[in-house]
Amino acid sequence: MGHPEKPMKFSAFLLFHRFAGLSVRETYDYNVAVAETLEETGFDGIWASEHHFRDYGTVPSTPQILAFLAARTERLRLGTGVIVLPLHNPISVAEEIAQLDVISGGRVDFGVGRGYQSIEFDGHGIDLSEARDRFDEALEVILGLWAQDDYSHEGRFYRTGAVSPGTVERYAARGIPILADPAAPFRKVGRAAETWRATAQDRGIDPGTAELVVSRSVYVAPTIEQAKADQQRFEESFDRADIFNLQSAPIDTSTGEFAEGFEYWADRYLKGGEVGPDFRWEQLEVIGDPARVIAQIQMLRDFGYSHLMADFGSVRQMPLAEMLGTIRFFAKEVIPAFR
Repeated sequence: MGHPEKPMKFSAFLLFHRFAGLSVRETYDYNVAVAETLEETGFDGIWASEHHFRDYGTVPSTPQILAFLAARTERLRLGTGVIVLPLHNPISVAEEIAQLDVISGGRVDFGVGRGYQSIEFDGHGIDLSEARDRFDEALEVILGLWAQDDYSHEGRFYRTGAVSPGTVERYAARGIPILADPAAPFRKVGRAAETWRATAQDRGIDPGTAELVVSRSVYVAPTIEQAKADQQRFEESFDRADIFNLQSAPIDTSTGEFAEGFEYWADRYLKGGEVGPDFRWEQLEVIGDPARVIAQIQMLRDFGYSHLMADFGSVRQMPLAEMLGTIRFFAKEVIPAFR
């Protein structure tokens, strides 16, 4: 069970996906309006996603876009969701995040990952099979730089930034909270939290002090019937092959096979584009009328998560007024049940 005495936090994931017919500037303007509405309606934070070379996310630098949003907001936490550490010099990441934290008044939540999209690694000239080792070393450098004024490091890659089982255990062993993947069904995010707590306890870390974050696609409507109808409408307007394809899968393009270190995701990623509406309704998304959505969030809370990162439609082409209305309805009908 989780820690029900903890207040549940609510934030939103902003992919900055560029839909057909929109310019990059229009994509940014849309998401800035969403961020300002999130602050207005009482959300705790926002998370900006890093992506490269595709319309599936038009933010190559999360610290830069969050610095802009810091000037447009006063209270929202500003999360990097996530910085793909193997694509960056960890010294630069440490500096940029520290600067962002200062100018935002200490509002930064630092989220990192090893990445997985072959097109992004190939475009940066980095071997995807090195992603895990680069991630581990980069994170060690960043944490060391923040902790010690005289920190020095000489490693394989650098000198002086998930729910797969290995990643969860690596995080827990250092007391670093996880951010559970939105592509993992409820049962797997439940097991991820259980694994994190067990590993943390074995290392003498009190799991009750951590804030575990779970990311979910979220949609709430006045009735179950409308929620199901809207889910079908969203699906009919969305080509899943734009997201789940060989370019974005963790494929080593030199061999055509899944890259070393991504064995857990073999086939799972591409199959993610094949899930049907019943699976998403029952096992993947937080969706329904307010009562159903509240019950699903309570389930996640019971798993041990105290922070929901809601994706209100990063790949749903919703007019801005509809998106803002969805956010306001969630804030009015759902959030008060956990405050």
